[in-house]
Amino acid sequence: MSEQPQAGPEGIPAATVVIFRNAPAGGPPEILMTIRSREMVFAGGMAVFPGGRVDPADFDLGARIGGPLDPEEAAHQVAVVRETLEETGLAIGLAGEIDADKARAARRFLQQTGELAPVLEHFNWELDLDQLVPFARWFPKNERIPRVYDTRFYLADLGTGAVEIEADLSENTHLFWISAQGALDAAEQGDIKVIFPTRRNLERLAMFDSFAAARAQAEAIPVRTITPFIDDTDGRSWLHIGEDFGYPVTGEPLENAARG
Repeated sequence: MSEQPQAGPEGIPAATVVIFRNAPAGGPPEILMTIRSREMVFAGGMAVFPGGRVDPADFDLGARIGGPLDPEEAAHQVAVVRETLEETGLAIGLAGEIDADKARAARRFLQQTGELAPVLEHFNWELDLDQLVPFARWFPKNERIPRVYDTRFYLADLGTGAVEIEADLSENTHLFWISAQGALDAAEQGDIKVIFPTRRNLERLAMFDSFAAARAQAEAIPVRTITPFIDDTDGRSWLHIGEDFGYPVTGEPLENAARG
């Protein structure tokens, strides 16, 4: 018997990004993850990808920039750029004269203003949202969790990744580079904790030996909203997603699934 997705309230709009870099010692690419503060209501203490909610100012900027993106999608991508700069100090999705010193200064400026538009104007930067690749959209609207986010996932590539990162120490306590399989192994060993969507995305990311391979799959599978559902089989409840979203593993026992 399956508990299929039902109509639910609108979720909190959010955006997150999987940032790739070439592994310094070779091998599979590494991705950037952060440990959320245990004080956070949602996913406190969990390892996640950088990101956060889409703010009203992101929607305002998304509506102004024009181009091929609809304003709502543009707002989510603006939020990715803003949240990444704020949380990690990385300037992704931006174009202009950018170096480590300017990125640090821009981060401080952003922390003062709370909005990306003044940062762009102050540093004479422009958005370059072509750097972001839509990857997935998760909306667990039936979950009984403190806050329900409607989250769009993106991919971005740093190449060599020879850049400085530093946690903001407010929402996040630690930043680290790790391969997707390495993160899954760390979760299995109890070194980090991950919620259900993060685990499924790590399993999907572990399929790829390069950013190009991840991008190719993302572009081949149109992004559709993923809403997990509960399936009762042989007296045991499982948390599942659909089979056609590009994920190699689509469920796990409900009692094992961390849900935020």
